Amino acid sequence: MKRKNPQLLIRKTFTILAAAILATFSQPVAAQSLESQNGLLNSPVDISPDFYNFKNTYFVADSLTKFDPATGKGTVEWQRNVYKTRQAFDNMLAFLQPAPGNEFPGREYEANPHLPFSIDFVSARTIRIRMNTGFVAKPEGKSLMLVNGVAPEAKPGIWKYTKVDNGYKYTSAYGSVVVETHPWHIKIYNAKGKLLTQTDSPADNTDTYTPIVPFSFVRRSSDYSRSVAASFTLSPNEKIFGCGESFTNLNKRGQRVVLYTDDANGTQNEAEYKPIPFFMSSRGYGMFMHTSTPITCDFGASFRGVNTLMIGDDQLDLFIFLGEPKDILDQYTDLTGKAPMPPLWSFGLWMSRITYDSEKQGYEVTEHLRKDKIPADVIHFDTGWFETDWRCDYKFSPSRFPSPEKMISDLKDDGFHICLWQLPYFVPKNTLFPEIVKKGLYVKDAKGNLPFEDATLDFTNPETVKWYQDKLAGLLKMGVSAIKVDFGEAAPLNGIYHNGRTGFYEHNLYPLRYNKAAHDITKEITGDDIIWARSTWAGSQRYPLHWGGDAANSNTAMASELRAGLSFGLSGFAFWSHDIGGFVQKTPEDLYRRWLPFGLLSSHSRCHGAPPKEPWAYGKDFEDAFRRADNMRYRLMPYIYAQAKECTEKGLPMVRALFVEYPHDAGSWLVDNEYLFGSDILVAPLFEDESGRDVYLPKGEWIDYQTGKAYEGGWHHIEAGQIPVVMLVRNGAVIPHIKLAQSTKDMDWSKLELEVFDTHNTKANGLVCLPSDNLLHKVVLSSDGKNYKLDSNPLEGKTTFKIESYHSFIKKHQ
Repeated sequence: MKRKNPQLLIRKTFTILAAAILATFSQPVAAQSLESQNGLLNSPVDISPDFYNFKNTYFVADSLTKFDPATGKGTVEWQRNVYKTRQAFDNMLAFLQPAPGNEFPGREYEANPHLPFSIDFVSARTIRIRMNTGFVAKPEGKSLMLVNGVAPEAKPGIWKYTKVDNGYKYTSAYGSVVVETHPWHIKIYNAKGKLLTQTDSPADNTDTYTPIVPFSFVRRSSDYSRSVAASFTLSPNEKIFGCGESFTNLNKRGQRVVLYTDDANGTQNEAEYKPIPFFMSSRGYGMFMHTSTPITCDFGASFRGVNTLMIGDDQLDLFIFLGEPKDILDQYTDLTGKAPMPPLWSFGLWMSRITYDSEKQGYEVTEHLRKDKIPADVIHFDTGWFETDWRCDYKFSPSRFPSPEKMISDLKDDGFHICLWQLPYFVPKNTLFPEIVKKGLYVKDAKGNLPFEDATLDFTNPETVKWYQDKLAGLLKMGVSAIKVDFGEAAPLNGIYHNGRTGFYEHNLYPLRYNKAAHDITKEITGDDIIWARSTWAGSQRYPLHWGGDAANSNTAMASELRAGLSFGLSGFAFWSHDIGGFVQKTPEDLYRRWLPFGLLSSHSRCHGAPPKEPWAYGKDFEDAFRRADNMRYRLMPYIYAQAKECTEKGLPMVRALFVEYPHDAGSWLVDNEYLFGSDILVAPLFEDESGRDVYLPKGEWIDYQTGKAYEGGWHHIEAGQIPVVMLVRNGAVIPHIKLAQSTKDMDWSKLELEVFDTHNTKANGLVCLPSDNLLHKVVLSSDGKNYKLDSNPLEGKTTFKIESYHSFIKKHQ
């Protein structure tokens, strides 16, 4: 008799159990999508109900029973618990209570197991905590989420050990960690000795009647599978940020966030195309949950004072980072990878719609862009470049693209790069379907068949990766510049993958494998670090870039996109874009006007969605407004390129929450409807049909890019300029510009303009990076009271600079 896959048995009952569990024990849960509530295909897996199920057994971290402070290794005793009830005056509550073992024969099994625990120090700011919840027969190999597959080993002496009462203390220049023996605690302090957070123990919860999930793991009665609840304390005013491209409130405090890659089908719900198991706290620390399993983060939703990270994995691998936001992002991206620099042309405008489907349309659109002097660098062919729309076979339709190589060459001569859409799912009518099935390149179900109607490429299989990359290689060698890596969120949860693991461990990793496969072949053939992808997991930032999914054509969708972009940037991603104007229907003209500068002041800019997207389709007045905003981006290209380069070096996002640059400005932590574009330009989009808006400015002075009016930090009502956006520059900033060109190919980088935004006539500074060498340089200018001069030219012999005050610049371009 053929044995069933044990990992599949472990996970197959999740959806069925959810309703029964909730009926057994009532616990407040976050709002869920209709799909989740009804257990539909690929519904996000929320594991939190498993931690409130009377049928399960819970093991609470109780005592440190062995520990070697020199190696940081020891064992923790876990106290067995079950849920018991208490009724008082017609009200019933349930609490975890210690329980005896229930196994037979009892001598063979520990009622309160002693299991491995370790603490390591990856850097002076990074701590790693690992714990097992049972015997590990197959240790983890290299991790795709980590650079080179492993975490670096810290240099000796960075953290100093001292013995303290009831425990062990380790100290670096940036903080300290105390491991207490009983009750077992890990306490995290900053360099000033302030407690940032600590593990939550039942002993910490004696002053409340509210049931709390302490630091523990669950053993499910249904299949004996185990998952960890890493519970830490939260402080009264603490705020939480990150978790990927989340469309909900930027501050996750009080939310329950399910980290499970999902086709969100929009940008105004709690689902995520791009969940990332990382977050940072306003209190000065961040955490990376190093796993690919589903995770449910309860950031004080069930109990305001406790952050419970319910991790599907049966092992805990948690990295904790100390510092301010920039420090945390730098450390996290040192671990999981920093984004490489995309090619210069990718920073130009991408013109697209769903869909151009012929050479004729490609030529018409590009000719119109050049004739009307609307700068652009990319034309994207979406689902319609195949013979049958959406049926991906990696071949241009011979009936509508008779000479694709000539078209690609012609358009490239005119300064246009080509991007092509594709996806990893193959319908039965696809001509490639039989080959994929015959060669076993697909994700299988427990019987070896297809889990779904479609064949889903299995990127854990090296033969699948080779087959897939060979298909893309033919297009890239033809002259295609970028591949749109669409979808990737529906890898079968119940699938059996080539590497032997189930979808419980591979579903969230699927986007990372998919991103990597497309990126690596593109890099090999074209030399460029570029894809255009929708789904991600931790580490996908190494394969830029990603866009924000299928937004509705509405004001609230536009605002949600910004929150998502900020959240994504706070999760280690430097580069991000979104469909300007929204995706689903024809964009209303007013919305298009206001969304356009937001899109053009993002790291990458693409007009995409239901037709029409071409500016001339909206009339001359709109086309003039479109050109004006587009021209602004192209003149700003030296600023954009230099800021992008700095992001690749420091793990920073181009679309940046205010508190990243101004962590000591309390108001900066509260704003989610404006952003910094790089370090020096503040952008406040117009989310409604109004001429201006209220804007919060961090401490200091800010100068309006369009009018030259100066503002002090704080709240102001500011009118937008000719371009419908509020856009201000940090006082003392030097913003490099370049002469307008119709594509980045035609830009002259030997002559740059330095626009000085400074009201004090003292010193100003900025960044410059030439595409020819990709080296970042700081330029410093000093004033003699009338004029500014470079202290030195770091690009002597390569570039000459024309220096101009912001007054002259604004007057010239009004």
